[in-house]
Amino acid sequence: MMEKHEIRQMNPVVLAFVGDAAYTLLVRRRLALSHGYKTGELNKLASDVVSAHGQSEQLEKILPRFTEEEAEIYRRGRNAKKLTKSKNATAAEYCRSTGFEAVVGYLYLAGEEKRIEELFFEDGI
Repeated sequence: MMEKHEIRQMNPVVLAFVGDAAYTLLVRRRLALSHGYKTGELNKLASDVVSAHGQSEQLEKILPRFTEEEAEIYRRGRNAKKLTKSKNATAAEYCRSTGFEAVVGYLYLAGEEKRIEELFFEDGI
């Protein structure tokens, strides 16, 4: 766990890098514990949720619930210069998903898994 002021100093793309991994793990854990599906089906379900398109859709529901601090992290991630492009999402979806992942990364590094659950999993997967 890190101090929030230290995390805010990090590059938002690095936060998104951490957030991508943390969000994927949390999604996979929830799916594995709540479904009796085989791994192939679990992987398909997880891919749909963690894709740039899936994150962009979910973002529309949760964006109004962001704190000012989370909204700022989101904007920094969304607007950050990225070295890669998405193969399966529009440029707008990719930018929004990078902001989404930056928020997850920020909260994860701050040790706020409960807040991640509140924001991103309240409606289930």
